[in-house]
Amino acid sequence: MPVDQSLVGRVFPPTRPYAVTAEHIGSFVAAIGGAYDGGAAPATYPIVLAFDAMNAFLEAESIDLFRIVHGDQKFAYERPVVPGDVLTATLTVASLRQIAGNDIIGTTSEITDSSGALVCSTSATLVHRGAA
Repeated sequence: MPVDQSLVGRVFPPTRPYAVTAEHIGSFVAAIGGAYDGGAAPATYPIVLAFDAMNAFLEAESIDLFRIVHGDQKFAYERPVVPGDVLTATLTVASLRQIAGNDIIGTTSEITDSSGALVCSTSATLVHRGAA
């Protein structure tokens, strides 16, 4: 069944606060094959929060993760993510269209710190494969 067009513009609740630590950044960097020497997190680190926001959206809308193909991801920064940050992500469904029985879902997520200041924003394209 296609995803409901009325989702466009809907803002989902923010993720629970996520405390950024040097240990978490180090684990993330190791998982992508690098070495962390302290300082700011790599540019792709906010995917940790964006993925939590996306999973909450999929669960809230009863969309099966196994039908999702990740099509695109972009990050736009206001400032680097650093240890000591406490961040949340708020996902918005930015666009939705159907092509050949598949839903193409555009999302944006704003990553904010504990003061509410924007740290970065992400945009993603998710392809929700239609039933066979």
